[in-house]
Amino acid sequence: MSDPVLRVTTGLCAAVLVFASLREAASVFVPATFALFIIAVVWPLQRLLQRRLPQVLALVITLVVALVAVMLLAMLVAWGFSRIGQWVIANATRFQTLYFRQAEWLEGHGVPVAGLMAENFDMRWVVWLAQAATGQLQGFLSFVTVTLVFTILGMLEVEVLHRKLAAMGRQGEGRRLLDACARVASKLQTYMLVRSVMSALTGVTIWAFALLAGLDLPVEWGLIAFALNYIPFLGPLVATVFPTFFAALQFDSWEMPLTVFLGLNTIQFLSGSYVEPRLAGRAVSVSPFIVLFAVFFWSFLWGIAGAFIGIPVTIAALILCDAYDGSRWIANLLSGRDTAG
Repeated sequence: MSDPVLRVTTGLCAAVLVFASLREAASVFVPATFALFIIAVVWPLQRLLQRRLPQVLALVITLVVALVAVMLLAMLVAWGFSRIGQWVIANATRFQTLYFRQAEWLEGHGVPVAGLMAENFDMRWVVWLAQAATGQLQGFLSFVTVTLVFTILGMLEVEVLHRKLAAMGRQGEGRRLLDACARVASKLQTYMLVRSVMSALTGVTIWAFALLAGLDLPVEWGLIAFALNYIPFLGPLVATVFPTFFAALQFDSWEMPLTVFLGLNTIQFLSGSYVEPRLAGRAVSVSPFIVLFAVFFWSFLWGIAGAFIGIPVTIAALILCDAYDGSRWIANLLSGRDTAG
């Protein structure tokens, strides 16, 4: 076997082993990766505060600011759904009339609605759903706790690691890594800015669509879409399905729910699969195809968390490849830069 073929085969085997390890040890790697991402995004604030305050106090303030930002998004979603709940309660009489009318129509065509519900209802389903929800909540809280611990410890070690890398004199390896890490942090901050802008544009577009379609509570739907758009797949799904069901409750015809469903899906598709990959790819010098592929590939490895963190991981990997001569061809191949000539 020739040397080039052997190198390619060895590289492919190593890549498969690495990705398999990342998938199997997701409970460790996912919170650690999120912690590194958070550190890269909030470090400018931490560095600014450290110039005037003790390191620990600056760290506390930085984490509080980050948590407040996340809490504000959660509060927007909670406020929007609470307003929708109030609307549903206020129109309960109309919904009850609609239910009886549909049930009467079904029973008139030989479909006993009450009998079907009584025969097919099983309390074990409710217990299973409650257990599944509790398990998911426990897993999420564990993930948040581990990520927070990694973030705190990592931010306390940033300057120590910086000094260690700066002291490495072997062929400038330390300086090369420092420059690459600085570029990674800058690109990730740019990526989050692009994602925030796209979330805002998606929210405004959905608000305008809901307003034109005559859907009640258009402001609430726009804010929900804005906040949930930070969560790939699951966020846009919720921001599409719930307004569709809401339209089915508000309008007596089937045409409007279908119109709302198709309209919202079109907005989410254009935003998430065309506009955002192109903007993000141009802003962080990554091919739009690779941006979209990263979302699906890392969601395969790590689920919803991978869909969110996949693009930042890909950005970091390409910048590190670009820092070394032997792997620079990978960065040139997958980046959004035209290096021909």
